[in-house]
Amino acid sequence: MALKMHPSLAVHAGDWLKTEIVEPSGMNVAALARHFGVSRQALSTLLNGHASLSADMAIRFEKAFGVNADTLLRMQTAYELAQARAHQDEIAVGRLELAA
Repeated sequence: MALKMHPSLAVHAGDWLKTEIVEPSGMNVAALARHFGVSRQALSTLLNGHASLSADMAIRFEKAFGVNADTLLRMQTAYELAQARAHQDEIAVGRLELAA
């Protein structure tokens, strides 16, 4: 039996990184973007929950702050799946019957 996580528990990785890692560190987005070698806009878009966390960016956070990239990516995947589940009834795909 698979355990189901309530959708309200799924948090966008960028939102979590912003509130739990970036803001407490005292770093501003522009300085952190320079340190990461990415654009300020790309980092801001992620931290504001408007872009998904990439594996590359997860590794940057792991290297800079010690937060596990695998955990961050699982968090992002859980969030995206919860978003899709919220409207799964709108996805009109039937069961595929395969010949044996």
